[in-house]
Amino acid sequence: MDGKQVWKAGNMLYPVPAVMVSCAGRDGRKDIVTIAWTGTVCSDPVMVSISVRPERYSYGLIRETGEFVINLTTRELTYATDWCGVKSGRDVDKFAAMELTALPAETLEHAPIIAESPLSLECRVSDVLELGSHHMFLAEVTTVQVSERYMNENGKFELNGTGLVSYSHGEYFELGRRIGKFGYSVKKRR
Repeated sequence: MDGKQVWKAGNMLYPVPAVMVSCAGRDGRKDIVTIAWTGTVCSDPVMVSISVRPERYSYGLIRETGEFVINLTTRELTYATDWCGVKSGRDVDKFAAMELTALPAETLEHAPIIAESPLSLECRVSDVLELGSHHMFLAEVTTVQVSERYMNENGKFELNGTGLVSYSHGEYFELGRRIGKFGYSVKKRR
């Protein structure tokens, strides 16, 4: 067995999803921020979280309207995902620069979805936890939009066939080969 080194505390919980969060201000100005610190919080009601630095342009838009959309990313969206994470919406229209399509959300007044994303979670902020370097937006998922491109002949959404991207320790990875499914470890063998 290998030994372990002891390091100072740090955020080394990887891999995480690499998502593009779309938002807009009351004036209609749209933005996209790349977020890796996002996750499921609750299943009933359906809730998620994102953590954003207060100095980010998108932070102010989300605080102003209480809305955002989590858009899952794919291999084809990786360049735009990275670019939207290093550029500021104060300086550039990220939708135009990355040739992404902003479509109206079904249940939100301000935040758009990204049409090129295979799955978009429309979210309404229910609480903000000011934790330090990042503030966590807790939000209820108000609806989910999925791309018809990934629907199979039986009407099932094939999420794992979209080329989803994760982020791990400064690098992007496309999800790979399936190695099991929920409950397989206790399933009776025939």
